[in-house]
Amino acid sequence: MNVLRWLTGRFSNRDKALSFYKRGMAKSKKHEHQGAIDDYTTAVDMQDAPSDVKAMALYNRALVYATAGNGSKATSDLNTVLGMTEALPNVKAEARRKLARMQR
Repeated sequence: MNVLRWLTGRFSNRDKALSFYKRGMAKSKKHEHQGAIDDYTTAVDMQDAPSDVKAMALYNRALVYATAGNGSKATSDLNTVLGMTEALPNVKAEARRKLARMQR
């Protein structure tokens, strides 16, 4: 029973972070910028959230910031993603592309 509790506890942090991430994506599609930013921020700020989920949330939050006209916060999030060793390669590649487009 202790192993089951441990496994549930380990996966629940990922599930919680993914839940906020997915909620942010849904709000972003509806152009609810502030709601999406809030959900992505919650996923990023979660103490035990996995780094890959944090990187995806940061990238998507950067996209929303850029759409909302806040280029400085978008640039900051994209640079944070690029500095994360745990970020998935495809997330880093997209962050690099978006940053290059924003700088043009």
